[in-house]
Amino acid sequence: QVQLVESGGGSVQAGGSLRLSCAASGYTDSSNCMGWFRQAPGQEREGVASIYTWGGRTSYADAVKGRFTISQDNVQNTVYLEMNSLKPEDTGMYYCAAGRTFASCLARSPGAFGTWGQGTQVTVSS
Repeated sequence: QVQLVESGGGSVQAGGSLRLSCAASGYTDSSNCMGWFRQAPGQEREGVASIYTWGGRTSYADAVKGRFTISQDNVQNTVYLEMNSLKPEDTGMYYCAAGRTFASCLARSPGAFGTWGQGTQVTVSS
């Protein structure tokens, strides 16, 4: 069983930056894909970015391409989400999740990710 703990959220002004971290523990060998999702009040959870741990293939939502970067540290079993040029519409609860298949990893399908962290809040003010 994999456990995920997110950190790094906070409040910033538009144009600012944050780096989120997701520390994984437990049986991490079964988690071939790591993803970041976000959910704003009253909205569905959406996949922001994902990385397939074997090979490092990444996938991003159009809304964050060029601004967000997902990366992994296999020694520390940690996944990061570097967020730059933040906008008010980036506000939401950000969750880290672990999945398995390559196809669902690239598609960032929430239903295909079986393990979730508790989330970290990101608030961007204008």
